[in-house]
Amino acid sequence: MTITILSMMSFANADMESPKKQLKNGILVEEIQCNTGLELVIRNNGTPACVKPETVEKMHQRGMLFNSIKFTDLQKEIRTVPASEKEIETVPASSMSIVNFYITDHDLNVAHGGVEVIPIQGLFEFTIDGIAIDGPKNMIETGQDTGKFYIKLKLPDTIDGRKLNQNDIVLIKYLDNSDHSGDKRVLVKSIPLTKTFANIESSGGGSRIGHEFVVRIYEPDANRDSKDEDKISLSKLEFRGEGGIRTTLANPRFDANSAYLIETGPNTSTFEVMIKIPREIDGKPVHIGDKYEIRYIDRSTPSNTDEKIILNGRIG
Repeated sequence: MTITILSMMSFANADMESPKKQLKNGILVEEIQCNTGLELVIRNNGTPACVKPETVEKMHQRGMLFNSIKFTDLQKEIRTVPASEKEIETVPASSMSIVNFYITDHDLNVAHGGVEVIPIQGLFEFTIDGIAIDGPKNMIETGQDTGKFYIKLKLPDTIDGRKLNQNDIVLIKYLDNSDHSGDKRVLVKSIPLTKTFANIESSGGGSRIGHEFVVRIYEPDANRDSKDEDKISLSKLEFRGEGGIRTTLANPRFDANSAYLIETGPNTSTFEVMIKIPREIDGKPVHIGDKYEIRYIDRSTPSNTDEKIILNGRIG
């Protein structure tokens, strides 16, 4: 399993890092950025590349692209669909054996008085590094009239004759035959496999100096009491910034609303804290445009190894 980062900040730049380096930094395949004049494609082996438009056509003709589809085209399709109506939402707990996720599609919610169980044949395609794998038979609605369906994807022990490893990417394609406008659409989500069940994400504020935003971590191992909210000390999350900044979120400069990440509810395994990026930390200035990392070490993983979970961001 590999580290899964739920939400990464992608930023336009005159000189973008290579797709390989962006993947290594936790950027999902469909969120990789290319330099101006280049297009993002995904090869048959599941790896992304930034190439010239004329190269895309050559790769297409030679059958070198995944299902002969340009990723930029899929991204355009995804952006035309309102997230509130059609979206794939992955559950933070991905592993070497199971990937849990949800699909929201109110068109499938026909029996409004009950919970739908929908056969998924023809609706989904699942691949690992471009190699097709079998999916489950059905998906089940999360509740009466929700239009949100749960899917549990069991992964094979091996792919193309080898065991799964931390470089593997699970690609989920949802073939929506009828969206809100009656057109056919394709939704795509990539999921790196993980050695750890812990994940970090952020939301709100855009990491702007002086603006509040939420740091959220999914950590089942910290969920020790199923009836009450648990806590994770802020000292367990390290902040690394440019100019040699090394501290933890327990530093009072972050003006956290709590000394802990507090579980969002009994037995949710999701912990949150609200912080602000300060103008200086321990006497070192913080500049707009600076990159930063928030690190968490998961010391109780299924693989019995210490795993580093990193959220990469940029000061807005």
